[in-house]
Amino acid sequence: MDRTRTDAPAANAEAGVLERIRHGANELSDAMSKVADQVLADPEAAARATIMDLAELSGTSPGTITRFCRHLGYDGYAALRVAIATETGRASARHETGWDVNIGQEIAPDDPLEQVLKQLITIDAAMLRDTVGTLDLDAVERVAARVAVARRVDVYGVGNSATVARELQMGFYRTGVAAWVWTEVHDALASAALLGEGDVALAVSHSGTTAETIEMLSEASSRGAFTVALTASPEAILAEVADVCLRSASRRTSHRADLLASRHSALLVADLVHIAVAQRRFPEAREALESRARAVGGHRPTREVRTGAG
Repeated sequence: MDRTRTDAPAANAEAGVLERIRHGANELSDAMSKVADQVLADPEAAARATIMDLAELSGTSPGTITRFCRHLGYDGYAALRVAIATETGRASARHETGWDVNIGQEIAPDDPLEQVLKQLITIDAAMLRDTVGTLDLDAVERVAARVAVARRVDVYGVGNSATVARELQMGFYRTGVAAWVWTEVHDALASAALLGEGDVALAVSHSGTTAETIEMLSEASSRGAFTVALTASPEAILAEVADVCLRSASRRTSHRADLLASRHSALLVADLVHIAVAQRRFPEAREALESRARAVGGHRPTREVRTGAG
């Protein structure tokens, strides 16, 4: 089976140390979780603190800090401090442009909309950067190569993930790929049962644990289709079912559900995949786009241009 995972080594600096701490929070012990929470709450302070300072701030011990560093792939606290300082230094440079917003802060009822807007764009921009740093482009290439020659493509997604699934299917459809989107489990299973060799099934799930989506992709896999998971959790069950896992980034916030906060990073991955497919099918994709434009051209309103005085 051509299984491609996007799991990066713990010490892969391209992923961003703060993003790796966020993403791996569920794997930490209670004591190391306290360290992670303290680092994420104030990364700049963590970069300045000694190991004793951080132990006191997090209510743990120097030994816990050392284990936390090794869990992330660093030899010791000095290396971790350098990584955090480098990342927060880049963030500080961005703050000089006027976007000095604390990603973790609450949005209060009386906050002005200008502040809310800056908060939202800061979070979304950070997740897009995290996605760029963690996405496996070789995996995207393999998925695009399969979709470009597929007999048909099924895209699955339920609940909030259906939004991304619809966008991905529409991207394929616009470029001439025979693609369907399924957001209801019975219809999806019926379609998956008709797939086979040469077909592609792509499932979208932020958590990677949605039972219906897992069932859909599993059915497609059992029929011989090439399967793909688009998820923020490459260690989840959905990724285990898939031949290829495409990872989008995620950041937990107090004012938006995880999926709503990460939808733009998932849409970025979806856009990249469908554009990579269009590149491989360039003549067919251009003809499909032109044919669509001609077909609907007569329904576009025209505006009369009046000349003369009056």
